[in-house]
Amino acid sequence: MQALLSFDQAPPLAAPLRFFISAPLFAMLAGVLILSFGPEIFLSRWTAPTLAVTHLLTLGFLAQVMIGAMLQILPVVAGANIAHPLTVARLVHLLLVVGTLALVAAFLSFNSWAFKTAGCLLAGAMATFFLAATQALFKVRSPNPTIVGLQLALLGLLGTVGLGLLLVFALGGSCSLPLLQLTALHFGWGVIGWGLLLLIAVALVVVPMFQLTPAYPKWLAQTFCPLALLVLTLQTLAELSGWAVLANGLASLLALGAAIFAVQTLRLQRRSTRARFDASQHFWRLAMSCVLAASTLWLGLLWLPSLFSEPVWALLCGVLIFVGGFMSVMIGMLYKIVPFLIWLHLQNRCPVGVMAPNMNKVIVSRQIYGQWRAHAAALLLLLVAVAWPAWLTYPAAVALLFANGWLLRNLLAALNFYRQHAARPAGSAEEAQTA
Repeated sequence: MQALLSFDQAPPLAAPLRFFISAPLFAMLAGVLILSFGPEIFLSRWTAPTLAVTHLLTLGFLAQVMIGAMLQILPVVAGANIAHPLTVARLVHLLLVVGTLALVAAFLSFNSWAFKTAGCLLAGAMATFFLAATQALFKVRSPNPTIVGLQLALLGLLGTVGLGLLLVFALGGSCSLPLLQLTALHFGWGVIGWGLLLLIAVALVVVPMFQLTPAYPKWLAQTFCPLALLVLTLQTLAELSGWAVLANGLASLLALGAAIFAVQTLRLQRRSTRARFDASQHFWRLAMSCVLAASTLWLGLLWLPSLFSEPVWALLCGVLIFVGGFMSVMIGMLYKIVPFLIWLHLQNRCPVGVMAPNMNKVIVSRQIYGQWRAHAAALLLLLVAVAWPAWLTYPAAVALLFANGWLLRNLLAALNFYRQHAARPAGSAEEAQTA
């Protein structure tokens, strides 16, 4: 797979990095909101503060990292060069940041104009990114499973955004729609169609490359993403047609598919040639364990509604998916992607025959391990706070703030590392690699 990488086509460092550095700020803001509203956050997934926190994590953290990663991955992995990548990144980032904040304000105030404003801003951000990425990616003619997965993930993003905009404008009073049904579909397309498909497409490259594992089996690499999108589409049609049993059966297949991917990733990690796990692998192991737990709980919510009727179960599933699954794996990827990008751009500035400083020096290992422990503690407290909100809501919020503040600190340290070494004269580059 590494032979397919085109490092000379990497976009400017500022294009993806602005998204990566913004992400922990939104997670910290989620912690602030949890502190502000207290146990009310865990009463139900439908309360306004809970929806605000959810979208701070999904749009503010997860979407920021995912879009930033795609801006980097498309030209390097797929050979799909986005025209004017820095301009696209600046526009998408601005609209996404302001749109996310507007949506949070809309949930907290339930002002119709706030919903409409947020919808327009987020539509602009996603349309700009979708058009730029599609124009670049769909020109590539290759059977590479990663490229196919990225293409299908873009279609999943289109479905997620389309359903989300319908909900936003319905809440803004522009139209009357079945909100609960659309919310369930929006959730499914966001988790499976956009999030999981993109994760798998990227994992096909980054897991073997950075974790020194064997490649994913061909049956998974070549068939998972197309089958998942097909099943998700059929499940959506069944849900809209009122065929509840068929819709639940297809949703169960999606949950089982996510579990299969998690099990396969854990099996590959056991076959890693590393002498010992690094922090990034611990993030991945935590994420895949949460995916397995969430898949099991999802099946229970689908088929045993009387047993899982309390709001705590849906909230628990949400925390496992978004904080335990997606956030964990994306932080793990950040700790590989960001140091690699810093090293790559410094290497491009070095004279011929001179190597940039070692990639492992970009973010100090003990800081990564410390932040992993802080994130794991925040996840555990959030999970327990769902069951005992009166006792643990505030400690969980503080832990979430602390863990993401630490992540922000580590990312800013990487940026400072780049600036320091990029400012050195070319003649001192050789000294830097032994420093």
